[in-house]
Amino acid sequence: MPTRRQMLQRSAAVASAMASLGLLPQVAQAAWNKAAFEAKTMADLVKALGVSAPTESKDVTITGPDIAENGAVVPVGCASALPGVKRLLILVEKNPNMLAALFDVSEGVDANFNTRVKMGQSSNVMAVAITADNKLLYAQKEIKVTLGGCGG
Repeated sequence: MPTRRQMLQRSAAVASAMASLGLLPQVAQAAWNKAAFEAKTMADLVKALGVSAPTESKDVTITGPDIAENGAVVPVGCASALPGVKRLLILVEKNPNMLAALFDVSEGVDANFNTRVKMGQSSNVMAVAITADNKLLYAQKEIKVTLGGCGG
């Protein structure tokens, strides 16, 4: 039975052989639009994403509680049955940074997502769908927060 030291030496030898052949995975990093996540207003967000002005639509839905007891973990869902949706966003109007979540939608994915967001105070929360032709469609819901999650 090989000792721990021998196993580590063999593992190091295998790893170096794989690295020399280019078989080790590269560092994975999430790609994100920094300007969009730092946007304070809808105008800044539209500019950062390079899309048209938003239009309210019944084809986009948002779900969430009417009253959230703890603003640190507010469950929110967004969905759209429109064909050609390429992104879904969740925006919290009165948060320091408006964009709370961004989901890229491919053809094989149903445009329906649920997550938890942090809210500092009661605010309008918007679900925004960006279509393939860069139209911005949204739905909004007011969520009241009794205990703020952003230090409030």
